[in-house]
Amino acid sequence: MKISILLPYKENFSPNYPGAVSLFVKDTTKISKYRNFIKIFGSTDFKKKLLKNYVNIKSKRKIFQSSNKLFVNNFIKIEKKLNSDIIEVHNRPKYLNLIKNNTKAKIILYFHNDPLTMPGSKTLQERNSLLKNSNKIIFNSNWSKNRFIVGLPNLNYNDKLTTIYQSASKTKINFNKKEKIISFIGKLNTAKGYDLFGGSIIKILNKHKDWKAVAIGDEPREKIIFKHKNLNILGFKSHKYILNKLKKISISVVCSRWDEPFGRTSL
Repeated sequence: MKISILLPYKENFSPNYPGAVSLFVKDTTKISKYRNFIKIFGSTDFKKKLLKNYVNIKSKRKIFQSSNKLFVNNFIKIEKKLNSDIIEVHNRPKYLNLIKNNTKAKIILYFHNDPLTMPGSKTLQERNSLLKNSNKIIFNSNWSKNRFIVGLPNLNYNDKLTTIYQSASKTKINFNKKEKIISFIGKLNTAKGYDLFGGSIIKILNKHKDWKAVAIGDEPREKIIFKHKNLNILGFKSHKYILNKLKKISISVVCSRWDEPFGRTSL
């Protein structure tokens, strides 16, 4: 049994700056009984990787050439030699049709976000094509699954659609060690609601002098600035650091504007 997992292009499978999909793939691969037969493919500029069975696909893009298409085509070249039994595509439905025409492997598509907002699964025609060209489509919430079937005819496609919920390792928490800290963890942008958090937290910290707040994350494309003596903006931190920090945090605010199926921060 040989399994290839294809990450989204530029999804950093690295402890330095991991994406949510990378963390999910790392966590599930480590406990899989097939872990010795899995290869994970992606593209990142970071040297450190989350797991040893990761293969980095570097592509030299030409002018007017799609980086995503080049990335997938280079993966296909590797796959033809590897000849995997299963190819698992994460969060990029538009990759599926390119791969399907170039392999005999069973294909699994994994959605981490709303299918109706993603290129390759927005239209009825696209989703019908995904049903036809995949062996299994997996969602991390029933909400996402229900979004996928919006407008589709009531056919017997349930054998192809499966929900596998988000999960996390059990952690013992000593509530006596909790401190008066409120946190925001994620991209510091309007999509994640950081502007909502910042505007509210300033009022809260002014009223409750014995409380503090931390914001963990960054956003180079959008500058939203809030300042308060009891607000500590830590920037990007490793997943391990965040898990340890959460042991002390009493309130974690998740105020995304977009429809998150069930974000890792909540979990």
